Amino acid sequence: MQLLDGATPLDTSIAGTVITVGTFDGVHRGHQDVLRRLVARARAVRLPSLLVTFEPHPLEVINPAAAPRLLTTRAEKLAVLRTVGLDYVAVVPFTPAFAAQSAEEFVDRGLLERFRMRELLIGHDHGFGRGREGDVDTLRALGAARGFAVDVVAPVETPDGEPISSSRIRRAVAAGALADAESALGRRYSVSGDVVAGEGRGRSLGFRTLNVQPESDRKLLPPDGVYAIEARTARGHYGGMLNLGGRPTFGDERRTIEAHLFDADGDFYGDFVEVAFVTRLRDTMRFDGPAALMTQLAADERAARLALTAPGGAGNLNGSTPVPPSLP
Repeated sequence: MQLLDGATPLDTSIAGTVITVGTFDGVHRGHQDVLRRLVARARAVRLPSLLVTFEPHPLEVINPAAAPRLLTTRAEKLAVLRTVGLDYVAVVPFTPAFAAQSAEEFVDRGLLERFRMRELLIGHDHGFGRGREGDVDTLRALGAARGFAVDVVAPVETPDGEPISSSRIRRAVAAGALADAESALGRRYSVSGDVVAGEGRGRSLGFRTLNVQPESDRKLLPPDGVYAIEARTARGHYGGMLNLGGRPTFGDERRTIEAHLFDADGDFYGDFVEVAFVTRLRDTMRFDGPAALMTQLAADERAARLALTAPGGAGNLNGSTPVPPSLP
């Protein structure tokens, strides 16, 4: 997958492309269905497949007060997109000037002129251009006039018959409904970031932790608490447990992400890691002192290891599994 960032042009040797357009936050099962169809169609007509997506999220520019928390940061989204077989991903800067374009201007200047679109696949509820005026009917009319085909993809539905959507998944994550989020995403919900220096309390308690700093402060996190997790690192794939929230035993209310990886050795500072939430074990709570906290952490480890080896858990992870190619 080749990234076309900013003003990077499409290679002049490419005569045409098959395109889909959208924010694709989460790259959930509905998005994946569109992308699989895009790749299959592009291969059938022997043209490159190309996703045109945006950064930042359009609502951050159009209506910042209504802008949602992100299911996937830039790095997380690109990591998932690398697994679906796309030839190109163009990350278009979403600016006020860009938002002011009409649907016709976006199609003519962007999709046709810059990316040489021959065919367009879009979701059933897709809209773009000023005020989202570029709906399905508008695009079909433009396609008939400009000579490109438009294919509309039906939604993928949840077991209760509702279309899978990023907003629906956000509600599930915010409510701590991890199984619902996983079902809609097709994978466990996760957070990625660099390992940064912490206070060193975990080491003194016998449970060394990795302090994970998300790429964006707009990243959506589940409710505070202690979780069983699986972690993907450049050193391997580990099970573990994680505290999300403050550290009330020490009077520290700052919201942090601290992950303890089972059977892990070495210094992870500066490494990029991905932490997937497996199940929530308990609330974050205050203990009478370090000794009581250490007793609880030992119980948390037993519960987390049990959760990871249960049906649907992460299995027996001990660092022997190589990191998947989706991580930077």
